[in-house]
Amino acid sequence: MQVLALESRRGSELAKLISAYGGQPVIAPAMREIPLDSNSEALQFVERLLAGGFDIVIFLTGVGCRAILEVAETKYTREEFIAALRRVKVVPRGPKPVAVLRELGVTPALTVPEPNTWRELLQTLDQAGNSSPEFHLREARIALQEYGVSNPGLIEALMERGASVTRVPVYRWALPDDLAPLQSAIRDLAAERIDVVLFTTGVQVAYLFQVAGEMKLEEAVRRGLSCAVTASIGPTTTEELQRQGLAPDLEPSHPKMGFLVKETAERASEILGTKRQGKASV
Repeated sequence: MQVLALESRRGSELAKLISAYGGQPVIAPAMREIPLDSNSEALQFVERLLAGGFDIVIFLTGVGCRAILEVAETKYTREEFIAALRRVKVVPRGPKPVAVLRELGVTPALTVPEPNTWRELLQTLDQAGNSSPEFHLREARIALQEYGVSNPGLIEALMERGASVTRVPVYRWALPDDLAPLQSAIRDLAAERIDVVLFTTGVQVAYLFQVAGEMKLEEAVRRGLSCAVTASIGPTTTEELQRQGLAPDLEPSHPKMGFLVKETAERASEILGTKRQGKASV
């Protein structure tokens, strides 16, 4: 089976997993993470953190957590930054920022359950606030590390609960420098030569359709995806697919790359056979 993955940073790792389960990987990065032109907002966050200006710090990604550390070390020592984090309640959204924090010796104040979307994050904060006054969000000063795009739903929900929210953007997303692999994959999708597509973030969906639209192949790609097995790593990515009028065929039991590949491999033949049989009977 031809298995398309739009991953960039972990593309080679994903290719090895696909091959291990018998697929033929087609890696076509749909996005890249680039640092913001100015780190002024991240540095302002660090300065305010060291001055005791926050009660809760939310890290949404591991990459973002590391990026802020790098910014902090341009002006302060690592020890100063870590000590400041230990004086506040640090809430990582998922396992990747948890891993970075543990490397730094910082213990998360709360653990967010899978699938680790902002909704589980908010629910976790609400539950903590109901059980302990120290986690009440009213008048809480929250720093929110963002990744690529802002999350107005989360920000609005925090503010509705009485918190003040300081956004801390550290990087943004852009199309790859080399669009040739993505354009080739789009032509293959349009020609229905792809059997399986793995989506590991909603941004991949958005950029796939952006480039397909520029190539005048948007509707052909949508048809190609409906004929292939589409696998979404989790609810946030699924929501982006649904905005494009597509329903993924499966989500893994855990929102992790290994589970995504393994469980897709286990079910792909059956799903693909059903789809092709249905198409043949039309």
